[in-house]
Amino acid sequence: MARDYYQALGVSRDAGADELQQAYRRLARANHPDVNHDPGAEERFKEVNDAYHVLSDPELRKRYDRFGEDFRRVPDDWEERVGAGAGRRTWTTAPGPADVGGGYADIDLDAVFGDLFGGRTRGRSAAVPGTDQEAELPLTIEEAYRGGRKQITLNGPDGPRSYTVTIPPGVTDGKRIRLAGEGGRGIGQGPAGDLYLVVRLQPDPRFRVEGKDIVVQLRLAPWEAALGATVPVATPGGETKVTVPAGSSTGRRVRVRAEGMPNPRGRPGDLHAEVTIVVPPKLTRRERELFSELASASRFDPRRPGSRRNGGDHR
Repeated sequence: MARDYYQALGVSRDAGADELQQAYRRLARANHPDVNHDPGAEERFKEVNDAYHVLSDPELRKRYDRFGEDFRRVPDDWEERVGAGAGRRTWTTAPGPADVGGGYADIDLDAVFGDLFGGRTRGRSAAVPGTDQEAELPLTIEEAYRGGRKQITLNGPDGPRSYTVTIPPGVTDGKRIRLAGEGGRGIGQGPAGDLYLVVRLQPDPRFRVEGKDIVVQLRLAPWEAALGATVPVATPGGETKVTVPAGSSTGRRVRVRAEGMPNPRGRPGDLHAEVTIVVPPKLTRRERELFSELASASRFDPRRPGSRRNGGDHR
């Protein structure tokens, strides 16, 4: 063994029988060469098997804790010899118990794994469930908003594989969609694991999602912002109308209730239209005259403290 047995199982030196068994179940399943095709998986499986064989046996564990890797050379009456004052060097060439571990049939898998192996108890013939797997599912905000069926292709160990995924309306970033039985293959009669698709919403220059709310940019002419207006705005679900109150400045959010992301289990999110004032890039002669007249008549100073009193949400 190149590694300490406790390190091989990922447990502390005072780990109890239940903790050892749980660690072994997890690692043996993850590294079984019929499940894990990584070149080093078989060696790791043997190492885990060896470690559990020793640490689950109270006598072998006691020897290992005292003598480390030399425990294989220790005779059965080692405790009596220690009591009689025998030194450790006495046993360096003494015949010891048969070598432990290193194979697949050294442990009663049915006793360790219970119904996980479906009653087939020996080594590679055991029925081991396949592992669960994850993959990312990139979606546009419109796809997440509307939901529906989507065809995707993922690359796996056996090559590309296509799936038809049902996307619930209003799914948000980070949510997982389960495809039962599409994960790692099981051993023997063991069932396949599940495949979990993790939703990743793609950036969109028109709108963004904040929880269940949607934020869109609302571009207004100066006179619309000053006088108020009802204007169209694009959303993931299509165009809608937003009423902007008079005196709105850039950054103000106008909220439209229940027009955000759908929520099959409760209230939908809200739509927030964020005001951006846009001026004409080039003024006509008449526009320039009118703006000049407004500049002369108005006493408004945008740089005066307290001049922006309408920056909050309009509800």
